[in-house]
Amino acid sequence: MFRSLFTKYITVFMLIIIVSFIIQISIISTLIGSYSTTSKELSLSRASDVITGFLSSDYSGRGSGDFGRYVVENSTSINGTLGMTMEYAGDLSVVVTDRDGDVLLIIGDVGGKDERTVGKDIMEKVFSDEKGTFISDKDDEAEGVFEGVMYVYGSAIYGGGDVVGAVFTCSSYVSTDTLLDSLINSSIMSSLWIMLAALIAVYFISERVTSPIKNMSVAAKSFAAGDFSARVVVTGNDEVTELATAFNNMASSLSNLEETRRTFLANVSHDLRTPMTSISGFIDGILDGTIPPEQQSHYLGIVSAEIKRLSRLVNSLLDITRIEAGERKFNMTRFDICEMARQIIISLEKRIEDAKLSVEFNCDSDNIYVLADRDAVYQILYNLCDNGVKFSRDGGRYRVSIRHHGKKVRVSVYNEGVGIAQSEIPFVFDRFYKTDKSRGLDKSGVGLGLYIAKTIIDAHGEEIDVKSEFGKYCEFSFTLAAD
Repeated sequence: MFRSLFTKYITVFMLIIIVSFIIQISIISTLIGSYSTTSKELSLSRASDVITGFLSSDYSGRGSGDFGRYVVENSTSINGTLGMTMEYAGDLSVVVTDRDGDVLLIIGDVGGKDERTVGKDIMEKVFSDEKGTFISDKDDEAEGVFEGVMYVYGSAIYGGGDVVGAVFTCSSYVSTDTLLDSLINSSIMSSLWIMLAALIAVYFISERVTSPIKNMSVAAKSFAAGDFSARVVVTGNDEVTELATAFNNMASSLSNLEETRRTFLANVSHDLRTPMTSISGFIDGILDGTIPPEQQSHYLGIVSAEIKRLSRLVNSLLDITRIEAGERKFNMTRFDICEMARQIIISLEKRIEDAKLSVEFNCDSDNIYVLADRDAVYQILYNLCDNGVKFSRDGGRYRVSIRHHGKKVRVSVYNEGVGIAQSEIPFVFDRFYKTDKSRGLDKSGVGLGLYIAKTIIDAHGEEIDVKSEFGKYCEFSFTLAAD
């Protein structure tokens, strides 16, 4: 039931809205009930005090006598005066009684029965000045005078210092239940509209969130099937957009990695098949006598070179495996990087002469010592120097520079020749990447040397980079800690 994101969102939204309205209605109903009661009590008490004051003053001014007779004889003037007083009092009604509780005068509608007597207990409370409001249908002692639900407030009338009667101001009781029902109905309608709006909003919001995720899911299934061409449409500028962008970048990386893997397999297959075919052919020729004895030494030399070529390929693959598994340990020692560079250049002397390269060797001093793994640095420097010779044009400049660079030593290998296109520079240190895809110059490499070099330099905490202009020059540089 709650598997979809839309269902979860809309359920949470609905629960929040419903709970919010329940709390709101509870608070408002409480406030309305309290305000209604307080307002009625205040209105009735003020009216009762005014009427009581008037009757007490008027009765005393006319002299003593029976209060009941006074009310009967002056009912017209009392009605007129109280009517004017109550003209703007809304649904206010007045009941005037004598000291015994017998009703003398009623102004307004109290809906009473035939009995016109107020209960003794109520009269005693009024005479003892225990003023207060009560609700008529909840007080049995009011039965016979007030019928139905009413607010009633009573106060005593004084004449000549004695209690002569009582005034009861009454008002219809408007139950908060009616108002609350109206409020609930209004709230329900409001809730329904808000829920509808929330439903629409959540739909579009969830669609905005889930649509890229669904596309990612479809794309991921394509990736699992080996198709890395799928991409997610990126719109907006939020977290989902960032996720979609990262997903597309990952897809591009996977696509490049897959292309690199295929290229690597093609290169490795070629590099394995070619020497193995040569070795097999020459060995078979020697065994079956096709190659005469006097030429066997020459062809055995070729076989030996091809075997060494296979050995280099296998060693490179083993290096990759060890590096990626974290099994290769580096022994940090102090050695002369200038002397190492000289030895490497001397080992490449024949190839340099064959290419008629103009060699430059620049060092800040005859001896510069660094702290690093000697064998690993030799592997890097030899690879860079070998590539420099391999990709140089005949008669071009070939330069090895070793300079102090603050607390570092910077080693650079420069050559004029093929160079590297700007579009390929970001990938030269990737696994199995070869800029010479035609294998016109690089007939023996498999695209692992620079990846191994960068991995070793990274393990030393140093940097390696390349500068190049296609068809003109290329310069690889790396740093080492000076000692």
